[in-house]
Amino acid sequence: MRLGLLVLFLLIFSISSAQEITVIDNSSGQPVENVSIYNKDRSVSVKSDVSGKADITDFTDTEVIIFNSSSYIEAYRRKREILNNSNIVLLHSSENQLEEVTLSVARFKLNKDEIPQKIVSIIPSEIQLANPQTSADLLESTGQVYVQKSQLGGGSPIIRGFATNRLLLTVDGVRMNSAIFRSGNLQNVISVDPMMVESAEVILGPGSVVYGSDAIGGVMNFYTLKPKFSFDGGTSISGNIFTRFSTANNENTVHADVNIGRDNWAFRSGITYSDFGDQKMGEHGPDDYLRPEYAVRQDGIDVMVKNDDPLVQKPTGYDQLNLLQKIKYMPSKDWDFNLGLIYSETSNFPRYDRLYRKRYGVLRSAEWYYGPQKWFLGDLNVNHRSNSEFYNKMQFTAAYQFFAESRNDRNFGDPVLFSTEENVHAYSANLDFEKELSESKLFYGAEYVLNQIASNGSFRNIETSEIGETASRYPDGSAWQSMAIYTSYQWKLTEDFSLQSGVRYNHILVDASFDDRFYDFPFEKADISTGALTGSLGLNWRQNDFIGWRLGLSTAFRAPNIDDIGKIFDSEPGSVVVPNPGLKSEYAYNAELGADFVFSDNIRLGLTGYYTYLDNAMVRRDFDLDGVTQIEYQGESSRVQAIQNAANAYVYGVEAGLEVDFSVALRLKSQFSFTHGEENEGGEYVPLRHAAPLFGNTHLIWNKRRLKFDLFTEYNGQFDFEDLAPGEQDKPYLYALDDNGNPYSPSWYTLNLTGQYELNTNWLATVSVENITDQRYRTYSSGIAAVGRNLIIALSYTF
Repeated sequence: MRLGLLVLFLLIFSISSAQEITVIDNSSGQPVENVSIYNKDRSVSVKSDVSGKADITDFTDTEVIIFNSSSYIEAYRRKREILNNSNIVLLHSSENQLEEVTLSVARFKLNKDEIPQKIVSIIPSEIQLANPQTSADLLESTGQVYVQKSQLGGGSPIIRGFATNRLLLTVDGVRMNSAIFRSGNLQNVISVDPMMVESAEVILGPGSVVYGSDAIGGVMNFYTLKPKFSFDGGTSISGNIFTRFSTANNENTVHADVNIGRDNWAFRSGITYSDFGDQKMGEHGPDDYLRPEYAVRQDGIDVMVKNDDPLVQKPTGYDQLNLLQKIKYMPSKDWDFNLGLIYSETSNFPRYDRLYRKRYGVLRSAEWYYGPQKWFLGDLNVNHRSNSEFYNKMQFTAAYQFFAESRNDRNFGDPVLFSTEENVHAYSANLDFEKELSESKLFYGAEYVLNQIASNGSFRNIETSEIGETASRYPDGSAWQSMAIYTSYQWKLTEDFSLQSGVRYNHILVDASFDDRFYDFPFEKADISTGALTGSLGLNWRQNDFIGWRLGLSTAFRAPNIDDIGKIFDSEPGSVVVPNPGLKSEYAYNAELGADFVFSDNIRLGLTGYYTYLDNAMVRRDFDLDGVTQIEYQGESSRVQAIQNAANAYVYGVEAGLEVDFSVALRLKSQFSFTHGEENEGGEYVPLRHAAPLFGNTHLIWNKRRLKFDLFTEYNGQFDFEDLAPGEQDKPYLYALDDNGNPYSPSWYTLNLTGQYELNTNWLATVSVENITDQRYRTYSSGIAAVGRNLIIALSYTF
């Protein structure tokens, strides 16, 4: 009798467990939670849990089961079909995610229609179609992030008039900004390999409540490839192999990643290698951008030689290696552990905009190059789900990063090569919680960041091999710390109206001692201890089926870092920046109003207007060291300057996005951004350096079965001489010259075509022709001309 009951129990258990299904994202292989699962008359309904699992025992074998989630195409499956497919249901991401996208603005996922800020989401299919060489190019392809380049190995994003250390960069939720992120253009974003990026988000506007210092103009979040479990009880192996060639800079890129999945273990490994040659500019445009000669060393002498092809920008080439390793372990549906290891390293790469400057008709520099840019990220992420009184979701992230960079320059005709080398060890820990309340959600957490900086300076005589020590760029052994707590609250007042608010307190500690062996500073150290309180308040209101409103008010801050208070460098010919230990935090006050119009199921328009005021802004201004205004720097008398809280600034602008679905196969997408900014300099308002010209792009995409075409244009407005910031007016070598001999940034456009063809379920071929009309142009403030006509051929194999 007991044996019979046991057999019956096991039979019932096996039947019920066989009817537990798993809902999976088709692209990422990750489980999809909160999917509504129901039959036609909704008499039976369930939802998938955090592991994507749901019990469909109550559905009949013959009825159609509907799977509905805001970010996925609605799916219809019969129960019998699901059970015959190893109990797995694959959902495909919706291509139209203008209105409904899940985001991690609060470090946890939220629906886009509940967020008052403007968000740019970059999904896998868009990354695949854009086929970018670097992550800077990926951001630029959105038409909502402006990118400046000083060299081929570069890309400095600009968002709403702010750039560099006033923008925050995160990778897998870990803050990438270090204590030596500078106010000048920086290229750290190229360390993020676009081939390893699974998705990305850009928060347009302040994000200090969640992310702290530096998040004034926006936050760029990159999410790298994730390990995928096997859901059939065995071991699954999948992966991707990719290769690409581009003609304009002779790019050769190869990439491979492989995933090994078990039922509760998963491993993902990836490698990418790219080799870039010297970049060729377009045929039609200003002659000011041409490269008629360049410096070489012959028989121990620096000489200027004629460039056989002035369209080729010599030297600009470099190569880069990226590695990734991810491990995921889920012992139960309530716990998961994630270990991520990412490494990136470039070769030496030339600072091209320093290599064509002239002095008295002769090239100023014989050499100017960055040493290998190295970046390592190791992070451990732990997630726990609970029904406790304190939280429903808990996330702990601990990370270690290592940054290495160097600068090397030698004047033309001078045998002495000067070098500075910087290493940063960055440690961080974040503890975040989400608690679901009645019609509301509470988020709260804490963060700790420590940066330790090693910096040294040296010189080497390339003729005599004499070596020696010079002033380092930063105070060696300095440290920057940040401690913070935050909370935010989201209240869904009605189905169509939600409110979100938040507050954060940050405390910053800076400790730096200055070396007086090379310069006689009137101070010995910087010891800064300062706090910052920021807040936000926003609402979302879907007034009716036609229009929805977003209103946001927020503050943000940037605390002085080691680069601000302690660096020594030549900002421009004849000027040298020196330390200033008396800096304070700068604050931003922001307001934005957005409206999303749905004219019909196939026509959507988004408009956003914003205004940001920056107070106590840290800017570079003339300075003195106990009355001394000129010092000798690397053998040249230079005017003394320093970063100071000497200005205020304002920025306002409009962003517009239009989507029109002419048919199931044909879609129009267009983005447009206008920004105007000014800063107060000596009582007079002048153009803000990082306020970009109007820019945007327009795509006409046709997609049917295996074939996809994208015909698109990118365009940029003009900045006349009077539109340039004073600092840019002093850099005529970067710009074209107008009829009066003054520098200006001409308008430009490109016409481009990309085609993709699915040879079969495994092979995907992509062919692009960029800049079809072969325009010669530079994006605003850039030191290198963009590519001319460029043929790109890529082939991908997925298994």
